[in-house]
Amino acid sequence: MRLRTLPAAAALAALFSSVVLAAPASADSSTSIPVWGADDTVVDGVHQRVFISDSYDSQIVVTDFTGRVVTKLTGLSQVRDLELSPDSGTLWAAVQGADKIVAIDTAQLTQSAEYPTGDQTIPSRLAYADGRLWFGYGDQWDSGLGEVDLTAETPTVTLDLAAGHDFSSPPELYADPDNPGTLLALDAHISSGPIVVYDISSGTPAIRVSAEKGGSYRDAALTPDGQNVVVAGPGTRALTEYRLSDLSEVRTFPTVSDPETVSVAPDGTVAATVLDTDDIGDTYVFGTDPAQPASVRNLSHTWMPGGGHSTTWSPDGSQLFVLTGSSDSMRFQTVDAPRKYAPTLTADAPSKATRAESLTVKGKLTANLALPAGTPLQVTRTDLDSPNGKSLGTKPLGTGGAYSFTDTPPAGGKVKYTVTYAGDTTHTAATASDTVDVSRATPTLTLNNNGKVYDYAKSVTFTAHLGTTYKNRTVEIWANPYGGDKPNTLVKSGTVNSSGNLSVTLTLKRKTVLTAKFAGDARYAPKTTTSTVGARVKTSTALGGAYKTKYAWSHTYYYFHQSKDPVVTTTMTPYPGRKQLLQIQVYADGIWQTTAKQYFALDSAGKSVVTLTGTPPTGYRFRVRDSYISGSGDSVNTTTYGTWKYFTFTS
Repeated sequence: MRLRTLPAAAALAALFSSVVLAAPASADSSTSIPVWGADDTVVDGVHQRVFISDSYDSQIVVTDFTGRVVTKLTGLSQVRDLELSPDSGTLWAAVQGADKIVAIDTAQLTQSAEYPTGDQTIPSRLAYADGRLWFGYGDQWDSGLGEVDLTAETPTVTLDLAAGHDFSSPPELYADPDNPGTLLALDAHISSGPIVVYDISSGTPAIRVSAEKGGSYRDAALTPDGQNVVVAGPGTRALTEYRLSDLSEVRTFPTVSDPETVSVAPDGTVAATVLDTDDIGDTYVFGTDPAQPASVRNLSHTWMPGGGHSTTWSPDGSQLFVLTGSSDSMRFQTVDAPRKYAPTLTADAPSKATRAESLTVKGKLTANLALPAGTPLQVTRTDLDSPNGKSLGTKPLGTGGAYSFTDTPPAGGKVKYTVTYAGDTTHTAATASDTVDVSRATPTLTLNNNGKVYDYAKSVTFTAHLGTTYKNRTVEIWANPYGGDKPNTLVKSGTVNSSGNLSVTLTLKRKTVLTAKFAGDARYAPKTTTSTVGARVKTSTALGGAYKTKYAWSHTYYYFHQSKDPVVTTTMTPYPGRKQLLQIQVYADGIWQTTAKQYFALDSAGKSVVTLTGTPPTGYRFRVRDSYISGSGDSVNTTTYGTWKYFTFTS
């Protein structure tokens, strides 16, 4: 992307405003931005803003230097190229869908003027030079070079200024105030397309020099003095600097894959992004010394957008802004020390280890500018005994960037080893870590009463017993009653006594799962144990309609006239949907035999009233009972059989 070089006064104002108004970021950052297709990006140092054109959504997204959105300038049909005036007061935008160029006041962020370029001209490329706004327009071979003369009292538009060259697509244009009278045009979208340098000193373009340099150019950026251009094209060595005076090659910048974008900082540092199909590094920074290797970073593991001028420097050259991703997942990346080499640091520890036995951690610290053997690495161990980390001192880097060290972990559980390189004047800091699962002994933890059944509302004491541990002697006891309306609840937490016991007394009204939990410590693993106990319901049965009661046959009998229907009233612990089982037996042939049984629903108060109808025989002994059968309507209690009620009939 083209870097806008400000006049000295404006540059100083931008520098001081950045100090006063915006604190520099302390580290690289990555921010999601609402851009679907970045067509051009320019940086405004005076107002500390970045302008990103998005032709897909016909908008210009305005952000600060961290990628935070300030506003969106909408309604710009298929907006493409952007150009900033030398004083940063005006932003020009090529609105190809409306056949015009618009001017935007960068202080107010409002449109201040527009310049129609003619029906179906489709302006898409812009460059400002010598008081004129030059633009590339058209479609494929029906393309050309035009200008808006801003020096005229009424700005005028002139087309067909290509000076005889037949462009295969709208030319991509570049100009710099430090090289007046010069306009650079790339015939970018054809393999045989040349680089064309125009002399515009007379106001009418004339071709000064033209040369084919491989064509299919992706992006270009002028050097700070405006005398040279760095062009990104296809091929691993296609990032090349040419002299504008004769288009002779000055320098090549080797990359591992096709360059996509390029930008040049005020000090001549070149930044470029590459296709990076192997995900090994997508952003290259080349210093002014050709003997030094490039600094390489991997900012995106998904997609680096091609074209769109998505790589730009901050006005002072201290930061690099890179757009990564595609569609609605585009991100604004800020690199705070782009000239430093970004090392790759790895740490590899065994997946499992035995506590109190030696283990080995190894790894590598590599960078395009290699670090010497002996470079110190800080090592920290984080474990249950040292949750905030314990320094293990420094370990030296070996030959070839490799390192290794041994350690005997005193604590078990997850043990993390963190290796840190602090960085230096030419390298950024780096950190890597790996985690080891270190063995711990299994403690003894028991909980009594498992499988027992208790009467309704019985108070029961539960005791958890914890065996030998290292430091932690805390146990939790949880109670989870059956039924979705009762949550699992912590009922006791505390330190076990000298015998290793912790007890809690509960009043049981439902089946309940008790759980004892020990969280573990540095030498003993966590342990959990459960105890499931039952709880009966409270139930009673009443017989109504008898004319007398009498103790006979070892029980109290209710006497009914044959013409009177007995009424059986059941009262039981209520629960939604609960049923009771009514069972009737008759004594015959020396045994009790069931003659009828049926489930009846209980009301919300836990009552059920059943009338026994019919013409029963006299002289026979009967009995009836009501029971709760777990699973018949609900399962929150243990099956509970009621007490038999005995009765007989007389004439």
